[in-house]
Amino acid sequence: MLKLQISGVWAEKLMDQFEKSYMLKLNSFLNEEKVNGKIIYPPYGTIFNAFKLCQFDQVKVIIVGQDPYHRSNQANGLSFSVKKNIPIPPSLSNIYKELSSDLNIPKANHGCLEKWSQQGVLLLNSCLTVEHGKPGSHQNKGWEIFTDSVLTKLNTEKRNLVFILWGRQACRKCQFLNKSNHFVIESPHPSPFSANRGFFGSKPFSKTNFYLTKHNIKEIDWTA
Repeated sequence: MLKLQISGVWAEKLMDQFEKSYMLKLNSFLNEEKVNGKIIYPPYGTIFNAFKLCQFDQVKVIIVGQDPYHRSNQANGLSFSVKKNIPIPPSLSNIYKELSSDLNIPKANHGCLEKWSQQGVLLLNSCLTVEHGKPGSHQNKGWEIFTDSVLTKLNTEKRNLVFILWGRQACRKCQFLNKSNHFVIESPHPSPFSANRGFFGSKPFSKTNFYLTKHNIKEIDWTA
């Protein structure tokens, strides 16, 4: 039986969550799906990649998306990111378009965002797993409670973070955030279905770096 677990400082910060009933039920649900032959993304060992690559003490920016990618070989545990040999998904392509417009950074020829993670950008989805070909299939299974607790912990224990919330589910997380202590950027999701409704032109990357610099925090190099 597979068991959900997290490592590093995050384990200390979130230890209590892994003993709660919702997490135990979530763990059982994922194991049942596996036994029933369901294909789940990302691969089990990479579900918490965002936390492995960006430990609690390193976090400066949090980008919150919705679900992991639900097609083969795409999801890798980082919101919006794929491995370098995988075609760039439409949402990430739109993120790159906005990045180019905002900071004049040329569009990358790959979709791996690990460089962002290594600089303190926590690439977090509201739900951390999804069934193949079924977006939203793992909503209301417990992941939202977990990611709420992650944001609450960051909100209360750190200062001058930038929270970038993309999409309706992500924007719901705003209720956990103290805007007096942090900077919150909300916009529609970069998906082709919604990017033209306010994502394009939102300038999240320059706004983030301006805020970080103002608070004597090293800005992010947004090249991928």
